[in-house]
Amino acid sequence: MTGTTGTTGTTGTTPRPVIVVGSGPTGLLLAGDLATAGVPVTLVEKRPHHLSNLSRAFVLHARTLEQLDARGLADELEQAGRPLDRLRLFGRLTVALDTLPSCFNHLLVLPQYEVEKALRRRAVEAGVEFRYETEVTGLSQDADGVTVQVRTAATTTAAATADTATTVTAGEAPGEELRAAYVVGTDGMRSVVRDAIGLPFPGRSVIRSVVLADVRLAEEPETLLTVNAVGDAFAFLAPFGDGYYRLIGWNRARDVPDSEPLDLDEVKEVTRLALGRDFGMYDARWMSRFHSDERQAPAYRVGRVFLAGDAAHVHTPAGGQGMNTGLQDAANLSWKLAQVVNGHAPADLLDTYQAERHPVGRSVLRSSGGIVRLAMAERPWTLALRAALTGFLGVAAPVRRRAVGQLTGIGYRYPAPRGAHRLTGTRVPDVALAEGARLYEELRGGRFVLITPEAHGDRGADARRKDRLAVAHWASDRRTALLVRPDGYAAWASDTAEPGAVEAALATHVG
Repeated sequence: MTGTTGTTGTTGTTPRPVIVVGSGPTGLLLAGDLATAGVPVTLVEKRPHHLSNLSRAFVLHARTLEQLDARGLADELEQAGRPLDRLRLFGRLTVALDTLPSCFNHLLVLPQYEVEKALRRRAVEAGVEFRYETEVTGLSQDADGVTVQVRTAATTTAAATADTATTVTAGEAPGEELRAAYVVGTDGMRSVVRDAIGLPFPGRSVIRSVVLADVRLAEEPETLLTVNAVGDAFAFLAPFGDGYYRLIGWNRARDVPDSEPLDLDEVKEVTRLALGRDFGMYDARWMSRFHSDERQAPAYRVGRVFLAGDAAHVHTPAGGQGMNTGLQDAANLSWKLAQVVNGHAPADLLDTYQAERHPVGRSVLRSSGGIVRLAMAERPWTLALRAALTGFLGVAAPVRRRAVGQLTGIGYRYPAPRGAHRLTGTRVPDVALAEGARLYEELRGGRFVLITPEAHGDRGADARRKDRLAVAHWASDRRTALLVRPDGYAAWASDTAEPGAVEAALATHVG
């Protein structure tokens, strides 16, 4: 890893094209994408550089796995995690995932820290500059860029340079200013970046006193993920893979502040209420309480500053959509920033980030909130509604497919210009290409992919744009020309594939 500090001065002298604040999964994927595209990027993180094994997120959904596949990471994560091809909700509704139109027709049970480990390695290899133990204290922006005020611990050089470095004096270095063309806040629910640009975070706490505990079990659960809800409690149980399990639970009768002490007896009680037994829990290595909020920033961009992940939206853990939504925010924004910074697209391309991702965040708030409200049902009419909805989803295949598409991320499409081809804005699956190639392999490196009929050839289209465009051909006799964005969505399509139209599309989208 590389690392720099400002222990001898107060103003950074070398502007960065992009500064990313926060080194969770969203920030790591975004920074890695930018560096891979040749954009110098600095990642600022107030925590030390060591990995934590305390994870709230435990599942990767199909769309996220597709995005990780486009970065060459899905195979290793699939080997590290455990696939699950169906979920059971409310004791009676089984959600089958093995019919998903994706190579990843399952969800992957894998702790968040394993995802971070892979993303961090990729970011380091791509040349991201890491600034650990560096806290953002404010920022200001003008027409030309953003000035970020930071305070850096004096030990940062040792922590961020190499694993073998020795720690120097403790304490704080003088304040420092960093300059960048753009800043992205991926610094979580309590985002300093969001506060600094004056954005509110409207919403409310949905559930108080949710308990978290990492425990060993004397009895192994029958299913990989154990989830259930009754009128007074719900619980989620998932394996770390190291002998410990994460328990997330809520007991209506224990509505206490987050600061209230938590012991193993209470964890066992909520587990028995929701799941019928406590599986012989013992040896809790960590326990905590938290409250679950539903909030969304009204804008994901103010000038040259962007928000992504939990800095932009937070919601209940129901459905396991938090980390997944943040990673997909990053995949949407990263290629657009790279195109603009590298001079291949006008700055107004960045406006599409708000237009495309804000509605998705709003939809996730609705779906996760709906699940948790059904789980918390206690009155006869709400219990009857839950029974009716689960029964309806069990028999109404189109509605069920839409719900599963939103849960897994593969069902979303982005707005398309008036008169655009029907495929524009849709997610493109990992289609087979000529000569045994795969689309998501061709997307690696942050490239666009132009897919044309074999008869049309490439017309030299990749010669001028070979650093950011791959040209491939359908493995079938399909006649459509399709330009796929680096995030796997259709930028443009045509059923005629006329040379002039193809070149115009490339000039517009690839630059």
